[in-house]
Amino acid sequence: MKENSNKVLSFPSRVPAKADYQRVKSNYSIREIKQLFGLSERTIRRWTEQGIIQATPAAEANDYIFDFQALTQFRRVRELRAQGQSIRQIEAELQGQLNLFRGNEGGKLSRLLTPFEEALLLHEQGDPKAAESYLEAISEGDNVAEAHCNLGIINKDRGDVGKALDNFTLSLKHEPRHVEAHYNLGNLYFDAGELPLARLHYEAAAQIEPGFSLVYFNLALVHYKLGDLAGALKALETYKQLRQPDDEEIDAVNQLLKVMQEPRSPIQ
Repeated sequence: MKENSNKVLSFPSRVPAKADYQRVKSNYSIREIKQLFGLSERTIRRWTEQGIIQATPAAEANDYIFDFQALTQFRRVRELRAQGQSIRQIEAELQGQLNLFRGNEGGKLSRLLTPFEEALLLHEQGDPKAAESYLEAISEGDNVAEAHCNLGIINKDRGDVGKALDNFTLSLKHEPRHVEAHYNLGNLYFDAGELPLARLHYEAAAQIEPGFSLVYFNLALVHYKLGDLAGALKALETYKQLRQPDDEEIDAVNQLLKVMQEPRSPIQ
């Protein structure tokens, strides 16, 4: 297999050459939350409809938009699941926190955006001042790991790979279990051809969040390029199970699975 490990893969329609970098955002859809945290759509909808996690209706029918504050709640869910708690136990804890909050709330209060939240909005608007705002958030200790992670995306897009590497590394220094930082470091090493290091960070991301579907796609590519066909097939099957893609994407991924099992002839 090693003699074929450098074979060029040509990807079927709807399948990217590599799942892209992931930044922390100000808004997430149900699909994105499901993709990041491995929660069922039914659970996400139930918590939203019960008011356990706050969201706003999206423009698309039957969808919701979750803000950064909701994202922190989903990260708490991730931590509780890592501790061995069931979904029902986690739901009870979230409900208890909600009741406590409502009991102490004298009415709905508006609040100012934090420096990090302001940076998120600037980033999503394509404003070059976003980088400066992330640095301000870091200096004020506001979501430091997230700010470094997103600053790494900006520096990567600017072509400054060295700074991006520093940012993702600093993100992990502040939060060793930061999934997006591990995943983005994996992508950075993947693009640089440092495949063993890419695999290391992809596997770390998958260990922290086993339900993060995109990491398994890239992990499959790394395994394949390193000559580990069994690992590649296993990772891609996991990706299919977690992502539950539509019929067209399933066909494309199945073509990719077939490609991986045909090591002799290069793909056109």
